[in-house]
Amino acid sequence: MTDHLAALAAAGVSIWLDDLSRERLQTGNLAALVAHQHVTGVTTNPSIFAAALSHGSAYDADISRLGQAGASLHEVVTTLTTDDVRAACDVMRPVYDATSGVDGRVSIEVDPRLAHEAAPTVEQAVALHARVDRPNVMIKIPATLEGLPAITQVLAQGISVNVTLVFSLNRYRAVMNAFLAGLEGARAAGHDLATIHSVASFFVSRVDTEVDKRLDAIGTDAARALKGKAAVANAQLAYQAYEEVFATPRWRSLADDGARPQRPLWASTGVKDPAYPDTLYVTGLVAPGTVNTMPEKTMQAVADHGVVTGDTVTGEYASAEATLEALEALGVSYADVVELLERDGVAKFETSWTGLLAGVDAALIKARTS
Repeated sequence: MTDHLAALAAAGVSIWLDDLSRERLQTGNLAALVAHQHVTGVTTNPSIFAAALSHGSAYDADISRLGQAGASLHEVVTTLTTDDVRAACDVMRPVYDATSGVDGRVSIEVDPRLAHEAAPTVEQAVALHARVDRPNVMIKIPATLEGLPAITQVLAQGISVNVTLVFSLNRYRAVMNAFLAGLEGARAAGHDLATIHSVASFFVSRVDTEVDKRLDAIGTDAARALKGKAAVANAQLAYQAYEEVFATPRWRSLADDGARPQRPLWASTGVKDPAYPDTLYVTGLVAPGTVNTMPEKTMQAVADHGVVTGDTVTGEYASAEATLEALEALGVSYADVVELLERDGVAKFETSWTGLLAGVDAALIKARTS
């Protein structure tokens, strides 16, 4: 049987799991995915932790113990999430060692309520990095306007960063600039650039969800013909921007001092519309030096029937540009779409985090009164 995930990895795509839970760790599921499904990294976000803590009983004993010890809600949530990430880092450590730190990474996100506050974001990023205390942890920081200087400052302290919630090409270029500025700061501070890694999480499926909704409202044949094309086109043009930035003299100066490029990471790769192939945002975005972080359902779909034919990105720039131009011509505003998606992305993570806090708080109250 063809090993489609192996073919994907051979084409230069690192396969990361977009999920983590105590159950995955305790049952050995994560280790099995590393051993048999070519998984080389893990990403988390507030929604993933909220789902993990709301199902099953894996966290009950820790919540009870911490509650009876008088721990605050913040301390309990920090302990539960960083314990899981630390354990996942340990599972991924052999991959980290084998790839000289390129893969074997586990990401943990700063409190999403800080998305528009740079200084507290930096403070929490540094604290999370110290709390997990593993070289293969990545701290996730959202690519809001306020997040950009925070990204630079955290990288300048020698901390690896996963930049999340990137939707627009202009913002992606600003993210890459923040990365370069961070490495320049790290170099000036005497940090070993070879130890600092970064990915930029460019969100995919949500673009089609929003654009398709607008195309349905237009309702013409021309509009229907563009459904399901915006997200891949947007990501393909992001890779074009990546190639441009990492061919500049500014980058070469850093690379000469040991720096590694900030890799594009395709996020939100689970297909939302059942009319589309369930591997669309994986097989349609194959390019060297990228990461694709997938829910396990998407990963298993690729393993089962994902046809990997090699690079599906670098030869498509003209077509991708034409797609975005056609959308604008129909009245679908790219600028409006990506601004809405960033705003909604931050709000969704805030909602998940608030729900997580409420659930843990209720469990703490129960623990303290039992």
